[in-house]
Amino acid sequence: MKVCVVGASGKLGRYMVGHALERGYEVVGVCRPESVGKLDDLRDRIEIVSGRTDDREVIKRAVAGCDGVLVVLVPRGVHGYSTGTAQAVLDHAEPGARLVFSCGWHISLDGKDVYSRKLRAQVKIFGPVARLLRFADLDDQVEATRRIFASDTRWTVVRGSDLEEGESQGLPVWSRHVGDPILESNLTRRTDFALFMVDALTNDELVHEAPAIVGRLSPSALAHAGAPAA
Repeated sequence: MKVCVVGASGKLGRYMVGHALERGYEVVGVCRPESVGKLDDLRDRIEIVSGRTDDREVIKRAVAGCDGVLVVLVPRGVHGYSTGTAQAVLDHAEPGARLVFSCGWHISLDGKDVYSRKLRAQVKIFGPVARLLRFADLDDQVEATRRIFASDTRWTVVRGSDLEEGESQGLPVWSRHVGDPILESNLTRRTDFALFMVDALTNDELVHEAPAIVGRLSPSALAHAGAPAA
């Protein structure tokens, strides 16, 4: 399998590259020119495409011939970075390719998610402040995922909880709606978030799903072990 990792130089991206290589996949990594140096240790193992991830020509070149595309949707700045990245992937990925995108719990596929008061407050406060400082635009990520959900591609949008570093606990568990008891712990190892993304490439049950995930060994996951995805 040939896989493109869009955002390969970031923390999550590097973990995805590692998991993909462990499975024997051929990997193409896309990252901004100023971050290429972060991939120096992987130059002999992956193909690196340098450029902004919302540059359509960069994405077109990177995803050519790829069976799957893993995309870190980063709401960087206030100029539609996530939306531009998502749209470029949707438009240029090979027909039938598996497209797996990452985002936060604040994204909702069907409007049935139930958010805690703390999370609602964080989004309400951080969103406007980040946009005012021109640091990030959460609404951009919302628009990006809206376009993904409306597309006829073979997409999955993985919604991550809070992340921490540490050794892998195995493949995270997931549910369809934030607020489900199994997700209450709201914590996942970053390497396992990446593992779930890579695993989704070959899991057809996740096509057109937006799984919200949590660490397999988190208290809420253990308390509800064996519970089906709601």
